[in-house]
Amino acid sequence: MKTKLVSVILLTVFLLSGCQHGMVRNERGGKFVAREVTVDGVARRYQVFVPSKQSGGEHPPVILFLHGSGERGSDGVKQTQSGLGPYVRAHADSFPAIVVFPQVPDNEEWYQGSAKVAFAALDAATDEFAGDRDRTYLTGLSMGGYGSWELALRDLQRFAAIVPICGGIKRAHDERALFVTQVVDDPDPYATVAQRLRDKPIWLFHGAQDNIVSPEDDRKLFAAFSAVKAPDVHYTEFADADHNSWDPTYAMPELWSWLFEKRR
Repeated sequence: MKTKLVSVILLTVFLLSGCQHGMVRNERGGKFVAREVTVDGVARRYQVFVPSKQSGGEHPPVILFLHGSGERGSDGVKQTQSGLGPYVRAHADSFPAIVVFPQVPDNEEWYQGSAKVAFAALDAATDEFAGDRDRTYLTGLSMGGYGSWELALRDLQRFAAIVPICGGIKRAHDERALFVTQVVDDPDPYATVAQRLRDKPIWLFHGAQDNIVSPEDDRKLFAAFSAVKAPDVHYTEFADADHNSWDPTYAMPELWSWLFEKRR
């Protein structure tokens, strides 16, 4: 009797552990799960949205989302509360992709150790939830828009497409160390980025009324991509939008149709 009771307890603990760690995907309705990844001896919290099997299939696409400066911290939650997180939460029953939400600590940017953390979180979530590595996408807003260029240039082969929103590559303000390190000393960073990412599907978004990060960088980038005849690079500038160009971006059905068609 005692042996049977112990077996039942162990089985219950095992089942609860599997549910807690999200190893079993829901048949219907996606969910957010909390995770940690250790990089250089430091544990960092992040979140993952896991789609239902009905929406994502056995091997869903994967999106890495890079938040803006207002969501920095160590709580592992704020990065889901602006940008892609609210959109996914509102469409949790039908959104078809795994979404990985790493977080940058206070006073850091995406080009510091947080770039390593983002890649590590992406790898861990892709492995755990059987994501499709050939349909892995990168998007970010503001500081995360800069981060999208940073990570894309660090690993030219990883992402099937990138969607930078209200970002840039050159320093936006004297008081902020916000720039893309891969081309910081380049005499013509726009031409270099366009040449290196010429064959990458890219869709840039910006608000014409943005007074925090000027759309000028994105205009120059798009001109540079056009100059090298990049086959699948697009630019949308919302005439009436300010810095928040992410809400109208993620609300565009045609963006998702375009994105999920892309493969490495």
